[in-house]
Amino acid sequence: MQEIKIPLDWPNISELERDYILKALASGYVSSAGPLVREFEQRFAAYLGIGHAVAVVNGTAGLHLALKLLGIGPGDEVIVPALTFIATVNPVVYVGARPVVVDVDPRTWNLDPAAIEKAITKHTRAIIPVHLYGNPADMDAILGLAREYGLYVIEDATEALGSTYKGKKAGTFGHIGVFSFNGNKIITTGGGGMLVTEDPELARRARILVNQGREPGEIEYEHKEIGFNYRLTNLQAALGLAQLERLPEFLATKRRNAAIYCRELRNISGIGWQEETPGAESNWWLFSIVVYKEKYGLDRQKLMKHLQNRGIQVRPLFKPVNLQQCYKAYSFNHCPTAKALYTKGLNIPSASFLQEKEIIRVIGALREV
Repeated sequence: MQEIKIPLDWPNISELERDYILKALASGYVSSAGPLVREFEQRFAAYLGIGHAVAVVNGTAGLHLALKLLGIGPGDEVIVPALTFIATVNPVVYVGARPVVVDVDPRTWNLDPAAIEKAITKHTRAIIPVHLYGNPADMDAILGLAREYGLYVIEDATEALGSTYKGKKAGTFGHIGVFSFNGNKIITTGGGGMLVTEDPELARRARILVNQGREPGEIEYEHKEIGFNYRLTNLQAALGLAQLERLPEFLATKRRNAAIYCRELRNISGIGWQEETPGAESNWWLFSIVVYKEKYGLDRQKLMKHLQNRGIQVRPLFKPVNLQQCYKAYSFNHCPTAKALYTKGLNIPSASFLQEKEIIRVIGALREV
């Protein structure tokens, strides 16, 4: 494989981020104590238009915390999509509950509401919709089912910062929403994440649980609950504040590049792509295609090698949860749509610093075949 010339998605770092980090270093606050964490939470909540945001060490921790806050545990079932990163599902097991894997819609690649309803039992407590690759799920249908059956909704919005559904920000529909700031996400703090909610009591308890079960500001080492060390650091918050300022720039670039992909790929036989959910606007965190060998001439694996040999970084879609080795002991539903998408799907370059000419180069490499 050649040196990477066009990356999939790397952090976009500028002088602004360096200035924020240097100010944090100069303040002496580098760990989980420091004023920038709270400032980051407040600005993040304001951006989303939601009441409360609690910073966490990563998105996985945020999902684990959400399940704990809602009292989900042994004997409970939680519905999750087959096509998602494994971190959506693992926290369900952390709390002793059972993940119930259901298939996805063939166009949007998100949870299929009809499949959700079929999977609901008397043990079901929650649904975790994932806004896959930044594309919001059908939240009207999901919230309708949640109301009808009395279920919690935890939005896995780890890939969807800046995406909207019917004009409202992704991550703000459910009882709790969770975001990720991993190095490849639309904004990054190096690691880190955010739990958001409109419920002040859930937010209050979240601040206790992320701090080992200790009340914020408490002088005595009094722990009211068994909590976790899930706090974000002041240095990470500094980076997050800078990145949040630049989020409109990142979103504009990703949406422009996605529009170029959509326009140009229509002229290449045998290539399809993830479609935006009706009423939604994706942040296009990762632009993702499917390859139909019969029309295109190559399968997914050979196309990957073709692009990598030209210095273009790509990766396969997430392997469906029901096919994962770590869950072989579980009896999961057969999910044919998720499997078909996985065997045909690729994420292609989507970094927020890529220029139009680089997107055109990727399309040119796809046309060569």
